[in-house]
Amino acid sequence: MAEKTLRVSKIKDGTVIDHVTSGHALDVVKLLGITGRAGGVVTVAMNVPSKDFGLKDMVKVEGRELSSKEVDKIALLAPHATINIVRDYTVVEKQRVKLPSVLRGILRCANPACVSNSNEPVQPTFYVKGEEPLRLKCHYCGYIMEKLDVLKQF
Repeated sequence: MAEKTLRVSKIKDGTVIDHVTSGHALDVVKLLGITGRAGGVVTVAMNVPSKDFGLKDMVKVEGRELSSKEVDKIALLAPHATINIVRDYTVVEKQRVKLPSVLRGILRCANPACVSNSNEPVQPTFYVKGEEPLRLKCHYCGYIMEKLDVLKQF
């Protein structure tokens, strides 16, 4: 019989980002602006067995709850992720990320000639055309951005 072990310890307060697409945990850490120099415990688990996805990544951030904008960013990279808010070692809130149909002010257009990259007072806006693979269409120039374009911005 296979022995089960707990690979990652529980956290008292904070956020657990589970079911991150395998290989994207460090991208999630980067997009959250976590460098490791500000203190606070961050646990990253990569290529953990998952019955639903084969392999998954996980990020635990102690002492921090994510904003809705941060959750939207995570949905760009990990469309199956779940966000668990933990207080006093108990999950008090669990939500599945959901990529909104329109993204405003989260990304820049990858097209350097786009009006949203000029000094004009416009907010970058994208329409989600596909989640897997990720395809975002710029409201202003029609440029189609993919996951690689998004990763370059974090």
